[in-house]
Amino acid sequence: MIWARSLRRWLGFGPERSAENLPVDDHPHGSEAMKLVVGLGNPGKKYQGTRHNVGFVVMATVAQQQSAGPVRNKFQGETTDFGGPGGRAMLLCPSTYMNRSGQSVKAAIDFYKLQLDDLLVVCDDLNLPVGRIRFRSKGSAGGQKGLADIIRKVGSDEFARLRIGIGSPPDGWDAADYVLGRFHNDELATIDEAIQRAAHGVIDWLAHDTNYCMNQYNGA
Repeated sequence: MIWARSLRRWLGFGPERSAENLPVDDHPHGSEAMKLVVGLGNPGKKYQGTRHNVGFVVMATVAQQQSAGPVRNKFQGETTDFGGPGGRAMLLCPSTYMNRSGQSVKAAIDFYKLQLDDLLVVCDDLNLPVGRIRFRSKGSAGGQKGLADIIRKVGSDEFARLRIGIGSPPDGWDAADYVLGRFHNDELATIDEAIQRAAHGVIDWLAHDTNYCMNQYNGA
């Protein structure tokens, strides 16, 4: 099944492929309501399983659970979509590498003429304990480079984000090295549970709104 293959590619198992080699659906979905959910990470097998890539893994999990459509290279990233509870939902994993994620997000927003209320960004957060998830309706990037680039490119920080805790670097560690490292064995069960919870949170966001999700998820 196509989404099962895309799951492997999003997690970094498959070969990297350029946009020129993949089919592209370049037609907006007419007047149908659409929401855009973006998972942040770095493409390629080198980054598979790293702390920085949890956003990709959440997107892959949602795509699998929702039996999303074919994956296409578009907007400098990989996209798929499905019929969400509030209308059409597009999942986007930028292939620009983390620090340039805004290029991909801005291209998708402009193409579909979306409002920032239609955007949810899913990313890692080293200021939260491993496995803690937190919805926010707006705010600063908090040191997350991909989130910072999105804020710069769209010209506002007033969009929803779902942060997934990856823990803080140990004393003496550089933050950049830490986020590109992998989870320890004793953290895997916790982060797996957080990814499943975040995937459910994405669907709740599509069905309701950010305030609802903040009440449902931020206290746990």
